[in-house]
Amino acid sequence: MKTVFITGATSGIGREFAKVYASKGYRLILTGRRTERLNSIRNKVGENCRIITSDLADENGCRQLLKEIEAEHIDIFINNAGFGTAGTFLETDLDKEISMIRVNDIAMHILFKGVLLKMKNQGKGTILNVASSAGLLPAGPYMATYYASKAYVVSLTKAVAQELKENGSNIYVCCLCPGPVDTEFNSKSDVIFALKGITAKTCVTECLREMKKRKVVIVPTLKMKLAVTFQHLLPENMLIKLVGHQQKKKIY
Repeated sequence: MKTVFITGATSGIGREFAKVYASKGYRLILTGRRTERLNSIRNKVGENCRIITSDLADENGCRQLLKEIEAEHIDIFINNAGFGTAGTFLETDLDKEISMIRVNDIAMHILFKGVLLKMKNQGKGTILNVASSAGLLPAGPYMATYYASKAYVVSLTKAVAQELKENGSNIYVCCLCPGPVDTEFNSKSDVIFALKGITAKTCVTECLREMKKRKVVIVPTLKMKLAVTFQHLLPENMLIKLVGHQQKKKIY
């Protein structure tokens, strides 16, 4: 039986990945901050599910999580935990921003590297780092730190994917870069989407389809693919201004 390890599994994209892989017969290892939600998912998907409560904003918690799965054989890792915040950089809460960087970047980095080393010893595996279409844009006024944090995820994933390719590795790494997805992201980030979001189910379905093609950067929906492609036709200063205009609409 294959095993999939999913962080940020208590809601949204992470929970949808858990449902899909459970339906495919995978054994699940799920982590999140809310034990009651993890138990609820386990009750729904069955006994082939291990839950580990962990706060990934704590670097020691990330290292402890790697120790918890040390003896596990991980076939697929969905590196999903993350959140955002919105507002002008002068007004956004510094502690929330630092916590976001810890989860979106430091925790992502620690777990990515840790599981990658494990898969190197195994000889194969798949890692999906969940980023955002925000990470494909030059900057995001009014969500400045969030955009920067997701650009880090995209850049790191692309670089490691190339290294693995050049070394003939059997490990496949990729990043998911969706546009708006209808999850709890809105309330956690103090925003409302300026554009209509897709469902987590649609996002995960399209992601899995692209993963079969071994794509490195996965952008769900044709509309978002076109938006990402055609952004390069605009001068960068104009693009940043347009992005800022859209993000400003999100602030409550």
